Amino acid sequence: MGKPSRVNHSGASDFLLLGLSEQPGEQPLLFGIFLGMYLVTVVGNLLIILVISSDAHLHTPMYFFLASLSLTDACFTSASVPKMLANIHSHSQTISYSGCLTQLYSLLMFGGLDNCLLAVMAYDRYVAICQPLHYSTAMSPQLCALMLCACLVLTNCPALTHTLLLTRVAFCDHTAIPHFYCDPSALLKLACSDTHINELMIITMGLVFLAIPLMLIVFSYVRISWAVLGIPSPGGRWRAFSTCGSHLTVVLLFYGSLMGVYLPPPSTHSAERESRAAVLYMIVIPMLNPFIYSLRNRDMKEALGKLFGGGKAVFLL
Repeated sequence: MGKPSRVNHSGASDFLLLGLSEQPGEQPLLFGIFLGMYLVTVVGNLLIILVISSDAHLHTPMYFFLASLSLTDACFTSASVPKMLANIHSHSQTISYSGCLTQLYSLLMFGGLDNCLLAVMAYDRYVAICQPLHYSTAMSPQLCALMLCACLVLTNCPALTHTLLLTRVAFCDHTAIPHFYCDPSALLKLACSDTHINELMIITMGLVFLAIPLMLIVFSYVRISWAVLGIPSPGGRWRAFSTCGSHLTVVLLFYGSLMGVYLPPPSTHSAERESRAAVLYMIVIPMLNPFIYSLRNRDMKEALGKLFGGGKAVFLL
C-alpha cells in the first residue's frame, strides 16, 4: 500500500472546519445564537475595562488584573467566533493554512494568558486576606505590571514555539477538522509526518497553561480558607471571603468545563463532546464573566451607576 499523499504545508493549502453542525437547516439558528453571544461578550468585557479605567476608586491591583482578564477574554473569543460566523454566513467551511496557524497561536496565547491571570488574581486575594499589612508593597503598581509582563512572556513563548513547530509538519490530503476552530490535537491527527515533538509540546503547554496555574490557585485558596476560618466573627469571615466569590466562581466554571472533557478516559472522548466543552470555556464563560464580576461586586455596581448616570438602564445591573 502506498504512502498517503501529502499537501505542501508551505503553500496555500486550506483546512475544513466542520463546525458544530453540518445540517443546513441549523446554520441560521447557530449564526444568530453565536452572533448574539459574541456581541454580548465583546461589549460586556469592554464595558468592564471602560468602567475600571474611568473610576479612580477602581485603580487597584484587583481591578487592574480584572481589566486585563476582560481584554484577554474578548480577544480569546474573537480568535475563533468571527471566523465561525463568517463561514456560516458564506456557506463555507474553509480556513487557509496561514489563517489556521494564526488562529491556533491566538487561541493558545490568550487561553494561556487567561489561566495565568486567574492564578495572579488568586495570589492578589491571598495577599489581601492573609498578609494585609504587606499588600501595598507586595502588590505595588510596578510589581503588578511585572507580573502581567511575566504572564505575557510565559504564555507567548510556548504558544509561538508550538505554532512554529507545526510549520514543519506535512499534512495529508484529508484536512477536515471536526471542530469550529483549529484545534491543535485535531491538527496533529491530520499529519503525515512525525509529530512526537509537537505532542510533547502539547503536554508542556498543558503544564504551563493549566496545571501550574491551577496548583497556584488551589494553594492560594487553601491559605485563604485557613485565614478566613481564623477570623472570630461570622460577619468578618463573610466579608473576607466575599471578596473572592466572583473569582472563585469563574475558576470553578473554567476549570470545571476543562476537567469535564479531558479527565475522563480517552475512550469516552468524541469530537462532538470536545466541541461543546470548547463552546463553554471559549465563548460562554467569557460572556458570563462581566455579569459575574459586576453582579457580585458593590464597587463595580457603583462605578457602573456613575458611568451611566445613576445606574439607569445598565444591563449588567
